[in-house]
Amino acid sequence: MKRGVYILPNSLTLCGMFFGFYSIISSLKGNFVYAGWAIMIANIFDGLDGWTARITNSTSRFGIELDSLSDMVAFGVAPAVMIFSWSLAPFGRIGWAAAFLYASCGALRLARYNVQMVSTESKHFTGMPIPGAATILATYVIFYHDIWKGAPGKSVFVLVLTVVLAVFMISTLRFHGAKEINLKTRQPFFFLVLLIVLLSVIVMHPPITLFALAIIYLMVGIVENLYLFTKRKKGQHQAGAQ
Repeated sequence: MKRGVYILPNSLTLCGMFFGFYSIISSLKGNFVYAGWAIMIANIFDGLDGWTARITNSTSRFGIELDSLSDMVAFGVAPAVMIFSWSLAPFGRIGWAAAFLYASCGALRLARYNVQMVSTESKHFTGMPIPGAATILATYVIFYHDIWKGAPGKSVFVLVLTVVLAVFMISTLRFHGAKEINLKTRQPFFFLVLLIVLLSVIVMHPPITLFALAIIYLMVGIVENLYLFTKRKKGQHQAGAQ
């Protein structure tokens, strides 16, 4: 701290925290679509600050801690407040317990990431990353309002989805993220074409496309972990047979 802090990555981190705070205010006012989009914008800044710090070699312990606090606001508290105000409030104690479970599991996920980031987390995510869980909730709110033009009320699906995402965050399941893409090295030309196609599809209808991508990310993670579990069990069975 006596030597100062890196301005650019930490400023981007604070921008993400700002949009997380804005999402909370929007949820309290009943502007749930704004709340969902604010979480999505915070997600962009969360990616930018990490990439900027790595590219400019400005990673610091202060930045790591600030990033965790920002993530807790933007992807832990903000989605919990949004989803509770939007659909879980009619459940009473069960609703706020589910919202708290999501927020608390998000905090545990961030704490575990800080401890393991130099070991297992450097290769892939152990448990669903909290921005991914927040993105699923945010895009569902945006998608729902775009299709049905209103809040769902007392929704069992939203309750179950919130609890499932909370459990996935603190699980030991393997999930992948953009951090595995090395921007400093050359990549196949196909990746650039894929990026252009992806952006084009998103622009055509953002609410549907973003929610579909979020669900695909969730399903790919589930399928991959089922495959790894089956492969591990098969290997254990073959080892036992020998």
